[in-house]
Amino acid sequence: MLTDQLIRERPDVEAVTVDGLAAMGGVIKTVSEDAPRLVFFRAQWVWDLAFWLFASFRPTRLLTRTALGLLGSTALERVIRREQPDVIVSTYPQTTEVLGQLRRRKRISVPVCSAITDLAAMDYWAAPGVDLHLVTHPESIPEVVEVAGPGTEVIAVQGFTDPAFLTPRSKTSARETLGLPPAGRIVLVSGGGWGVGDLPGAVECALSSNASEYVVCLCGQNDQLRAALTQRHRRNARVRIEGFTDEMPEWLAAADVLVHSTGGLTVLEALMRGCPVISYGWGRGHIRRNNEAFVRYGLATVASDRHELEAALRTSILDDRTPNLEFAHLPSAASKVLALASGDGEASGDAD
Repeated sequence: MLTDQLIRERPDVEAVTVDGLAAMGGVIKTVSEDAPRLVFFRAQWVWDLAFWLFASFRPTRLLTRTALGLLGSTALERVIRREQPDVIVSTYPQTTEVLGQLRRRKRISVPVCSAITDLAAMDYWAAPGVDLHLVTHPESIPEVVEVAGPGTEVIAVQGFTDPAFLTPRSKTSARETLGLPPAGRIVLVSGGGWGVGDLPGAVECALSSNASEYVVCLCGQNDQLRAALTQRHRRNARVRIEGFTDEMPEWLAAADVLVHSTGGLTVLEALMRGCPVISYGWGRGHIRRNNEAFVRYGLATVASDRHELEAALRTSILDDRTPNLEFAHLPSAASKVLALASGDGEASGDAD
């Protein structure tokens, strides 16, 4: 999304995408990406323990940051020398941490920007040494400053989501596009790209609570879950099971409430559409911290079990649907990245 926005604003820009985890080596990639995929599905308590060790308990947090620098900095520095960028944008926490270390130690002279798509749990999303932090929620700014230090610049921007979210979309039109019933209340259940959390329970609650006439479940890339739910509800005309989709602007315009397990951009997108959000089904580690922030800032309802989910569904389905158009007035992420690349004063100024 950022690359597309950069090209729209500056057609001659060259945007190169590099897998920072792969660049830093197999050990970091395994711990940061491969292991979480296993833990998310089979040993969720391990994620709580790992998050406490790596992000919350200060001695091991410092040790982890040191280890990341020792294992990944040389390889990442080598990639930067090869690509010779004018600015570096990091979209992954561990990569951001190592880039911040390289910047602090003056091993790289290129300005570094962190693109942050969570609301809370900024322990690695933000890092001292990073020149600019771009956040999707203005509410995140105090925590970013706390983690990265007062010397960093933090700006709330738009541009990390499909630009279609910034254009109003009627429920009737979206339902027609997706082949959904034109009338009745629709609950949208989502487990993110990996399809994690208690999605089966969320579907059952939506059906049994009488909060909706129709339920759609998005299983992401979890083909096993999609097959199981399709088989379970094959005779139920009130249920539709889908896999990974790039039509989220339409789904969130069509639904009356979203039940989502993993926070992140999907919650932001729902807020843009004015679709009430219930966070349910995977309240572990960093998601737990995001859930606390959702409640603190009044952005979403959090349900810790199916009983709470049923109650939340009955309440949220009646909420007024008011799209949040304020996001459209935020500065573009691309303009801030371009300003940082050109060195034209502070990033908070407008890009040429």
